[in-house]
Amino acid sequence: MAGPALERFLSDEAATIRFGEDLAMALRPGDVLALSGDLGAGKSTLARALIRAVADDPGLDVPSPTFTLVQSYDGRVPIHHFDLYRLADASELDELGFDEALAQGAVLVEWPERAADCLPPDAVTVALEHRGDGRLARLSGDGPAFQRIARSLAMRDFLGQSGWGDATRRHFVGDASARSYEIVRLSGTEPRVLMNSPPLVLGPPVRDGKAYAEIAHTSRTVAAFVAIDRALAAGGVSVPEIFSQDLDRGFLLTEHLGSGPFLDAAGRPVAERYAAAAELLAFMHGQSWPYSPEAAPGVAHEVPPFDRAAMAIEADLLVDWYIPAVTGAPANDAVRDGYHREWNALFDRLAGAETTLMLRDFHSPNIVWRPKRKGHDRLGILDFQDALVGPSAYDVASLAMDARVTVSPEVEKVIYDAYVAARQAAGSFDADTFAEAYAIMAAQRNSKILGIFVRLDRRDGKPAYLKHLPRIRDYLRRALAHPALAGLKAFYEKHGILEERAL
Repeated sequence: MAGPALERFLSDEAATIRFGEDLAMALRPGDVLALSGDLGAGKSTLARALIRAVADDPGLDVPSPTFTLVQSYDGRVPIHHFDLYRLADASELDELGFDEALAQGAVLVEWPERAADCLPPDAVTVALEHRGDGRLARLSGDGPAFQRIARSLAMRDFLGQSGWGDATRRHFVGDASARSYEIVRLSGTEPRVLMNSPPLVLGPPVRDGKAYAEIAHTSRTVAAFVAIDRALAAGGVSVPEIFSQDLDRGFLLTEHLGSGPFLDAAGRPVAERYAAAAELLAFMHGQSWPYSPEAAPGVAHEVPPFDRAAMAIEADLLVDWYIPAVTGAPANDAVRDGYHREWNALFDRLAGAETTLMLRDFHSPNIVWRPKRKGHDRLGILDFQDALVGPSAYDVASLAMDARVTVSPEVEKVIYDAYVAARQAAGSFDADTFAEAYAIMAAQRNSKILGIFVRLDRRDGKPAYLKHLPRIRDYLRRALAHPALAGLKAFYEKHGILEERAL
């Protein structure tokens, strides 16, 4: 059965180059794009634009592989460009290393009809044909690659509706979720960020008939980002201005806050910057925030609570993923019951803790340092769509025990002290209650992260996160030093959770 099809009219070479960028932004390792069409239909022009966009090098030499049959390029996604015009028989694909190329990256194939039935069934065909002074591109396929390309083309349509249809697109950053970001540029205009935030796909039920994301209150649509963004901006926090939005499809065109690193050139924490971020948190936690901010007229986002169920299911990631990984066997009922008993006792102790708008991931990847600005405006804040109403101590722990960079105990103390001093200078502040909440939230967050990083490796094929585990274990030891966590500390020590282990 034929898969779905899409068409795009490419009026000139510039349109063909933009179309190549659209394909490039969707490309992932393992994808196969079959470029078909008569001589002069524009296959090489399209391939060249795609390869240059992935390499982020508009001047990259991309010769036609007509005589070499294959050319390879490094980049965000390695690309292997095959031209099969001179192929005598489809069986020669093996000699050209087609399967090896596909295992290493993405593959572009010109004259794919000469490969007979050797291309994978989920290959995406891009058929080019002359149409007046331009050319018509017809895409067909079935599978994740085709769906990604269709979404990328929808993003180009969104740019067009926003007056940025001629913009160049380049990959900016992705994260552990399905969200991704691009830098888009128009001549004579400051670059902007194109945010791709597809609606969250809930996983299978894990507890009480609910998916993990439902219990943990993970944001489901981009409306959460827009609503929190507008609330933070109104409260004096530097967040991206939103120029255009499509809430249904999950597209935003936003301000680019800059690329000033929050860390130093070697990727180490700068105490003064972290202290400034702590003071920003103190400023934020001293305000009253709307908990039903609007993403659009009549479209309110109800900020969920960081309730016991959410805290518990996050902490359970340690027993669900980390313990099996380090012991080689699932956690038994006795371990689970003891774990839950210790955590429930700690959650009880949070009853009197101060709550506020909790951004949830307030750490270095989501902070832009802008040294030419003054005061709190030096800090541009990103990635807050999962904000909850929860203990103010959580965000301070997220910052002071940054999951992606080693914060020494000395710098942690600078951060903590800067926050407490700013809160005390602003008015009444219970430092002892906060200290206990800080330790509990630091332990909860780092227990969760141990599980998440193992899950990213085992379930999602992202082993790079495992390198952070020793740091997270060290953070846990610091948090467990608080007297209120003596029971949990004893439990972790009994079951070897804090031991240094290689995965």
